[in-house]
Amino acid sequence: QVQLVESGGGLVQAGGSLRLSCAASGIIFSINSMDWYRQAPGKQRELVATITSGGSRNYADSVKGRFTISRDNAKNTMYLQMNSLKPEDTAVYYCAAGVVLRTNMGYEYRYWGQGTQVTVSS
Repeated sequence: QVQLVESGGGLVQAGGSLRLSCAASGIIFSINSMDWYRQAPGKQRELVATITSGGSRNYADSVKGRFTISRDNAKNTMYLQMNSLKPEDTAVYYCAAGVVLRTNMGYEYRYWGQGTQVTVSS
C-alpha cells in the first residue's frame, strides 16, 4: 500500500558529503514523523535523525552538527544531508515513516525502506 525508496548512498572519503533521499508513494493521506536509521555490521539498528510533519528535528549526538534532516511534504520526500563524514558513519541507512493511509485514516502504520549503503573510507 505504501513504498519507501532510498537513494543517494555510495562510497565517499572521510570529510566528504552525501545526500540521501527517501521517497514515499502509495495510498498516503498524511505522513507524521519521518526517520533515518542506520545499521553497521554487528550492531543494532540505531536512530540517526527524525523530523515531524511540522518540521521539528532531533538528532543522535553522534551526528549532531554534521547531518541535517529535512522533508518536502508536497513530494512526500525526506532527505538526509551528511557532511564531514567519518568512517564510523559507515552503515546501511534506512528510512522509516509513520503513515496515515487513505483507507484507514484513524491509524498510523509504520513503513520501512530497503536501505542504502553508505561507506566512508579513511
